[in-house]
Amino acid sequence: MSTDPVAFARALGLPGLVDVHTHFMPQNVLDKVWAYFDSVGPLTGVAWPIAYREEEDRRVDLLRGFGVRAFTAMLYPHKPGMARWLNEWAAGFAARTPDCLHTATFHPEAGAPAYVREAIDAGARVFKVHLQVGDFDPNDESLREVWGELSDAGLPVVVHCGSGPAPGRYTGPEPMRRLLARHPRLKVIVAHMGMPEYADFLGLAERYDGVHLDTTMAFTDFAERLAPFPAATGLKRLLDLGDRVLLGSDFPNIPYPYGHQLAALARLDLGDDWLRGVCHDNAARLFGLPLPSVSQGIHR
Repeated sequence: MSTDPVAFARALGLPGLVDVHTHFMPQNVLDKVWAYFDSVGPLTGVAWPIAYREEEDRRVDLLRGFGVRAFTAMLYPHKPGMARWLNEWAAGFAARTPDCLHTATFHPEAGAPAYVREAIDAGARVFKVHLQVGDFDPNDESLREVWGELSDAGLPVVVHCGSGPAPGRYTGPEPMRRLLARHPRLKVIVAHMGMPEYADFLGLAERYDGVHLDTTMAFTDFAERLAPFPAATGLKRLLDLGDRVLLGSDFPNIPYPYGHQLAALARLDLGDDWLRGVCHDNAARLFGLPLPSVSQGIHR
C-alpha cells in the first residue's frame, strides 16, 4: 500500500509536506550507514533494502518531487571527535539547499558545549542525537551544559531513544525520563515514536509540553511486523497529542516507497485535521515556517 505524496497533500489542502526526519550526510559516512542496513538482517531477522540509494542531488530532487517543502539532514557521530566536522558539513549543505532545516549534532565530549554554541550561532534549527549508535547516556555530565543551552534556545532535538531496531545500552524511556526531569522545558522530538516503547514515550509527551513524536517508520507494514503499535490503547492518545506528532520518514533509508508512510498514517483513520497537523502544520509552527495560503498549491 502506497500513495502519491503530492496528491495526498493536495487532497488535504496543504501547500506541501514537512518531513522532520530525513538523512543527508557526508557520502563516506552515508556509505557506512547503508552498509549497516545492508547487513541488518541478523539484527532484525528481515532484509532492509534501501529504497532511495541515489546521489545526493537526486535525493534532494526526489523529496522536492514528493512535495516536501522542508526537510532535515539528520546526521550523528558514532564516536568522539566527529560532531564538529559533521556540523561543518551540515552547515554547508543547508547553505546550498534552502529547503533543508539546518541540522547539527553532538556527542558527549569536552568540546561539545563550544561546538554546539558554534552551530547555534551559525543558524542551526534542529539537532539530532542517536543514543544507540552513539552508545551514550543523554545524562552524561559532559552534556549538562549542552542540554541547558538547547533548552534556553528553544531548539528542537530529534533523539533516537527507543530500542528499535536493536536495543542499546542507553535506549528506552528511563534515560529520557531522567533528562526531562532535569530539563523539563527541553524540546525533544522522539524519533520513530519511541518504537517499540510507544506507550512509555506517549506518556512522556503527555507529561512534558516540549516532547514531540515523529512518525518515522511507525505504522508501516514493515514496522508493524517488527514492533506493532498498540492501537487499542494508543490511538486515542495519538489523537489527543495531535499537535505534537510530526511527519518523519527516514528517507532515503527506507525499505518501501516514500508514499507508504503517508498511506500508513491515513489508515489510522484519525481524521483530516490530524493528518494536516502531522504532515505539515505542526512542524511549520515548531520551526517558524511560513504558512502559505492553500491557493498557492504544491508543485512537482
